[in-house]
Amino acid sequence: MGSKKVSKIGVLTSGGDAPGMNAAIRAVVRTGIYNGLEVFGIMRGYSGMIDDDIHPMNSRSVANIIQRGGTILKTARSMVFMEAEGRKLAYENLRKRGIDGLVIIGGDGSFKGAQKFSNEFDIPCIGLPGTIDKDIAGSDFTIGFDTAVNTAVEAIDKIRDTADAHDRLFIVEVMGRDAGYIALHSGIATGAENILIPETETDIEELIQSLSEQEKRKKLVNIIVVAEGDKYGANEISSIVKKRLPSADTRVCILGHIQRGGSPTCLDRLIASRMGFAAVECLLNGTNNVMVGILNNQLHYTPLDHAIKAKQKISEDWLRIVKILAS
Repeated sequence: MGSKKVSKIGVLTSGGDAPGMNAAIRAVVRTGIYNGLEVFGIMRGYSGMIDDDIHPMNSRSVANIIQRGGTILKTARSMVFMEAEGRKLAYENLRKRGIDGLVIIGGDGSFKGAQKFSNEFDIPCIGLPGTIDKDIAGSDFTIGFDTAVNTAVEAIDKIRDTADAHDRLFIVEVMGRDAGYIALHSGIATGAENILIPETETDIEELIQSLSEQEKRKKLVNIIVVAEGDKYGANEISSIVKKRLPSADTRVCILGHIQRGGSPTCLDRLIASRMGFAAVECLLNGTNNVMVGILNNQLHYTPLDHAIKAKQKISEDWLRIVKILAS
């Protein structure tokens, strides 16, 4: 795509919310204004583009938001944008304001919509990976992951205290959609005895055997961290354990949406700020239809269509670490 000169840009957050999105919005708005661009905030993702819920933003619009979780632009998943008529209506709303570049903060579904929209209407789009799941290739971290995993660690540490007091087995389910990163990182960081993730086949027999061995060794405090995308899930694992090991005092704790909220960590604020700044620079220098990521602490640009298809893979090293440290 040619490097058209942009003069007015829109920023939106789409899909699931993630802590750090506000820091990214702030960076986009302030970098845009510094470079003489007009910046518009689009409410509720692609829905706001279709409903014409688009507002000019200035430096004051993003004051005092860097520390807030959620997103001041709200977010939604838009079915209408999946239809050609919906995208045409969205384009008309951008065109009447002269918006000629977009920054989309979201996950792979949001990038899919951006890629399609850009191909149809020749509007350059830059994606920023905003998802707690860390399931997008092309960046070591996604905006929101570090905060979510720290929330999970804090919760599991507290659960371990009560597990210890009662000699209980706790099965803790963490978020991550169909990716096991939150489970993997929080499980290692809290010394979980077992970590069940969708990227590896859960062997129930192996799990029961390891629990019964631990019981024999009088290792009475047990934490199993289960990713929500695991084929069994916490409740099913619990009912199997109760049947097979009736002497184990078992409890289930599903952490849920607590992991989505809260003030972003320093890391999430930093990467969001850096990515937001880089997104505007991309639009200014004609690097279009890419996702801005950070690999090995360097900015990295992945074509949107590749970011949509490629999933972040869990390395074998991590899986070996889990096995050895939990033994």
